[in-house]
Amino acid sequence: MRPENKNIHLGFLIFPGFPMACLTSMIEPLRAANEISDTQIFSWTLISETGAPVEASAKVAFFPSVGLATAPEMDFVFLLSPPMGRFVDSRHGNATLRALARHGTVLGGISGGVFPLARAGLLDGHVCSVHWCYDAAFRDEFPQITATDQVIMRDRRIYTASGSGAAFDLALLLIEQELGAGIMTEVACWFQHPMVRAEDVRQRVPVVSAAVTGDMLPDPVARAVAILTENIEEPVSMVEVADRVGISPRQLERHFKRTTGKSPSLYYRGLRMAAARQLVMYSNRAMGDIALACGYANAASLNQYYRQTYGLSPAEDRRKINMFRVRDNAPVPSI
Repeated sequence: MRPENKNIHLGFLIFPGFPMACLTSMIEPLRAANEISDTQIFSWTLISETGAPVEASAKVAFFPSVGLATAPEMDFVFLLSPPMGRFVDSRHGNATLRALARHGTVLGGISGGVFPLARAGLLDGHVCSVHWCYDAAFRDEFPQITATDQVIMRDRRIYTASGSGAAFDLALLLIEQELGAGIMTEVACWFQHPMVRAEDVRQRVPVVSAAVTGDMLPDPVARAVAILTENIEEPVSMVEVADRVGISPRQLERHFKRTTGKSPSLYYRGLRMAAARQLVMYSNRAMGDIALACGYANAASLNQYYRQTYGLSPAEDRRKINMFRVRDNAPVPSI
């Protein structure tokens, strides 16, 4: 536990379209920890690239105290951003982040904040937590970076969290580290946070078109889903999946229909469509490239199934999304 005169100073670097729940999910438990412990061990500064106001994805304006170049010395800097968040002056912004890292600041990304952190080259050689709804887009843009579905990942001096709930858990871990488990538990109870998740907990992922999550699947279906998820770009047959799981194709069909209400093939199509939509929403890749990345021979095949799934073509969906962007390359929704 640190002496009372010590201070942990956190910076929150916000990009246009950032998810404000991620910001409040970190600040509020830290504020409560200060009150409960009767200290001011945690302090924080809100930062934007230039110090100018920033609008969150919910259209709420935030007014940072300082720009990145003139920010005070900080122990931590967490980036909060939508997946397409970028610096206006990327050369200067990325260089500033790298300089902070060299001088010992712990850097982190919450939800889509891992994207600008990766664009600055700061996740190379690290494992990072990526929200499941951004996973396909992240792996596509940064194939050299190891992404995990753990809710929190602290890899040396890089901390990442997959969403607002994970941000709350990360704040609790910081509180436990500095003030002990008793204060951490009291903060969690203050907010009626039902369970403090450890760093090795995996994200709960919804099963396509079913009212269950991945951790609720029976073992044969869970293993089959893992195989399907790993083979988005290079399609795998259901016969091969059943063989690898160790059951017959008929048994695989029965298990899937009972659990998800879909055949394995339709479920697989849903996974590929979800991956395609991530690339439509969070990348600028051409539709032909997206088709190939999701196991389709050409854009026409992708268009057919995409329209059946979402009611419009990929190009129409991208144009619709662009209508709601805070500015170019800042898409919504954000998690």
